[in-house]
Amino acid sequence: MTFSAFKLAGLLTLGIVVIGGGQPGVAQAATVDPRAVEYQLPKDIKWVRNAAGTSEQAVLFGDPNKPGPYVVRIKWLPGNNFSRPHFHNGDRFFAVLSGTWWVGTGDKFDPDATVPVPAGSYVIHHGGQVHYDGAKNEEAIIQVWGIGPVNTTQAAR
Repeated sequence: MTFSAFKLAGLLTLGIVVIGGGQPGVAQAATVDPRAVEYQLPKDIKWVRNAAGTSEQAVLFGDPNKPGPYVVRIKWLPGNNFSRPHFHNGDRFFAVLSGTWWVGTGDKFDPDATVPVPAGSYVIHHGGQVHYDGAKNEEAIIQVWGIGPVNTTQAAR
């Protein structure tokens, strides 16, 4: 495992651990030195809705538009909301945190041909390979990490 892969695996682990933070009935530790440990409680995560109103994103670490590692949460809103067939310039790694995320491959957009990926699952979108994804009748929250900058190209129709 390269150092970058090791660091990204650690970031994912931190993101999953933080999900349980701040829950009622969970004991809160004393303060921690922010030079050693950074965290965000769920109530402090800043979600930004996309222009189409189909999803929200929260950048947790880095910037997917700049060189270097990043971690982003995506909240797909219910209502048969999907991206259209596209691909990215590099590999992207996902953990499904809640709900069911639906994934499909190929140039032909067909939400009925997608596969359900339940909470707890792990997914890789390989760079240069056409896919589409989203939510059907329930909200799905996924966490994606990779190395930026990310370029997204819509598939030819």
